[in-house]
Amino acid sequence: MGSPGGSRRDVAPARGRARRAPPVWLFDLDNTLHNASRSAFGPINQAMTDYIERELAVDRSEADRLRGHYWQRYGATLLGLMRHHGVAARHFLHHTHVLPGLEAALQAHPHDVAVLARLPGRKFVLTNAPRAYAERVLQALGLARAFDGVIAIEQMRMFGHLRPKPDARMLRQLVARLRVPASRCVLVEDTLEHQKAARRVGMRTVWMQRWVRRQSFGPEAGARLHRRPVYVCDRIRSLRMLDRYGSAPS
Repeated sequence: MGSPGGSRRDVAPARGRARRAPPVWLFDLDNTLHNASRSAFGPINQAMTDYIERELAVDRSEADRLRGHYWQRYGATLLGLMRHHGVAARHFLHHTHVLPGLEAALQAHPHDVAVLARLPGRKFVLTNAPRAYAERVLQALGLARAFDGVIAIEQMRMFGHLRPKPDARMLRQLVARLRVPASRCVLVEDTLEHQKAARRVGMRTVWMQRWVRRQSFGPEAGARLHRRPVYVCDRIRSLRMLDRYGSAPS
C-alpha cells in the first residue's frame, strides 16, 4: 500500500530488507486510537470549565477563556492552572475525567486489534490523559491487551514537574527508560507539535489523520492534510495502513 502523499520516509523495516531490530511503537490515544472529538473532548472541556469556575471562583466565560488560553500557551490546561493558580494535578485530573457514560459513546473498530497484533515490536500508549481514563478507553475499545503498557501524564514527571508531550526532555527520558535508540521509536500521533518534538529527539513519526479536521485554533491550525511536514515520516488514515510495514524480519 503506497503512502497517500507519495513516497514515504523510512519508518519501519519493510519486507526483504536486511535484518534489523523491530521498532518500539508509541501510540497516542485521543484522535489516534479513537474518535475523541466525537466521544470525549466535549465532555472533558465542559468538565474542565466547570472545575475552573468552581475552584477559582470565576464566572463561566472567564473559566472557558482560561481553559482555552492555558491549552494554547502550555499545550495542556493543567500546566497553566498549576503554574498560575497552584492547582494540584491529581485533583484536577480526577475531577475532569469522571465522564459518566463515556464507554457508551466510544466506537470500537475490531480490525484495529488485528492490525496491532500483527505489528512487530513492543507497543505502548503515550498519552497526556490520566491513566484511569486511558485504561477505561482501551478496555471499552477492546484494545487493552494489545499494548505492553500505558505511559500516561502521571508518568511524565521530571524533577517534580509535569512534562507532558510535546516536551522533548520527557521524550528523551522515555527513550532512556525504554533502553532503545530514539531511532527505533515510532510515534503514531494526530498532533503535529508532538510529532515535531519527537522528530527533534530522533524518533520516527507517523501522522494519524483519521479524525483530523481543519481547525481554526490550536496545534493543528492551518494544517493541510495533503502536505507532509518535514518532521513527519509518514501519514496514515487508519491503523490498517500500518500493515504495509509487514511482520518483523526473521
